[in-house]
Amino acid sequence: MLAAVAAAVAIGFGVVAPAIPEFARSFGVGKTAAGAVISAFALMRFISALAGGRLVDAFGERVILSTGIGIVAVSTGLAGLSQSYEQLLILRGVGGIGSAMFTIAAAALLFRVVGASSRGRASGLFQAGFLIGGLLGPVAGGFLTDYSLRLPFYVYAVSLIAAGSIGALFLTSAKLRDPASPEEATDEPVATTSLREAWAHPAYRAAVAVNFSVGWAFFGIRISLIPLFVNEAMDQRAVWTGVGFLCASVAQASLLVVAGRFVDRVGRRPAMVLGSLVAGSGLAVLALTTALPVFLVAMTASGVGGAFVGTAPGAVVGDIMRGRGGKVVAVFQMSSDAGAITGPLAAGWLADQVSFAAAFAACAAVVFVAAAVAFRMPETLSTR
Repeated sequence: MLAAVAAAVAIGFGVVAPAIPEFARSFGVGKTAAGAVISAFALMRFISALAGGRLVDAFGERVILSTGIGIVAVSTGLAGLSQSYEQLLILRGVGGIGSAMFTIAAAALLFRVVGASSRGRASGLFQAGFLIGGLLGPVAGGFLTDYSLRLPFYVYAVSLIAAGSIGALFLTSAKLRDPASPEEATDEPVATTSLREAWAHPAYRAAVAVNFSVGWAFFGIRISLIPLFVNEAMDQRAVWTGVGFLCASVAQASLLVVAGRFVDRVGRRPAMVLGSLVAGSGLAVLALTTALPVFLVAMTASGVGGAFVGTAPGAVVGDIMRGRGGKVVAVFQMSSDAGAITGPLAAGWLADQVSFAAAFAACAAVVFVAAAVAFRMPETLSTR
């Protein structure tokens, strides 16, 4: 059911991704301001994350999941009606609050229903839900963006309503368990892992570092800069942005099962290092050329790396947690949001003042640094 919710959310997100920066630019603003629309969403996710963690601990994962999706749906539909850049900026910020509630609740719920021996594969299945939606959304989003910059927002709002309905109807009967006692399912309150306990573990800090680079590269640069890069540097239509996103999604989806098994059998640490190196290499290639075939290869490489960095860090957090850990999950999410906030602004500034190549090179450097941090972490996968 969590995978189905993720798919419904991702369909709409894939549809709207190519339109966000172009819609912002239609109000006569520069690339940095267009990136700020992406950053506003991530900034409000960042600011409200700890509060979202507290809400999850207070009211439960399922209630907060459905409520958060509802907030994003309403704000997205209204964003499509924006008559100014300022309205678009504010409404995307409001959507970020609901997104924080949804993602924290979904991750916390996932960690409470799986054990350590299958946590990588479970994370992969959850990511597969996003990627199934991602496969369906981007190409349609490119065509819809060519037709209208507003229409993708309305489609996104409808898909979010579907996701909220799935959560409300089908997750109410799910039995929760304490990950420390995976054989005993219960709806009773369980022990809570404090943020101080989690932060004391170097593996948690490494997961936070890798997740920061994921936010910078995948949720920041990919969404804010790739559409402008395709349109302005490569001189291609918006549909090729959707094709590039599709290549990344297909590569990531096709390797999720392999990545999940790798995480559960080989370890969290090697998966994080491998994924970061491959994804960073794809970004470095984008800094070297504007050729369309090379662009598609580089996007594919980013998807291959994404299969590993999208599953392993979450498995590390699940290994560290015992019982509920809303704040632990919230800070883990905040690291990604911090990357998504700073990434588009820094890359937009570099693209405006220097070049697109400089922006992609800086992004690749961030991912390579995360690989170095992960290389030094202790392994958290328990072996029998």
